[in-house]
Amino acid sequence: MENKLKNRTRYTATVDTDLVENLKELSNKTRIPQSKLMDEAIELLLKQHGVRVKRKKKAE
Repeated sequence: MENKLKNRTRYTATVDTDLVENLKELSNKTRIPQSKLMDEAIELLLKQHGVRVKRKKKAE
C-alpha cells in the first residue's frame, strides 16, 4: 500500500472516550481538523516536558 501522506504519519492509539468527545466538539466549534488539534496538543506536551520540537524544513 502506497503512503499518500507527504507530511503526515499514521499513528494509532487508544484515547479516553471523554477526551475524544471533547476533541470532536472543539473541532466542530473551531472548524479545525482533529488531526491539527492533536498536533498542537502533542507539541504543547513535548514543550511542557522540555523536549525540543524538531521539524523538517518544508519543501517550497
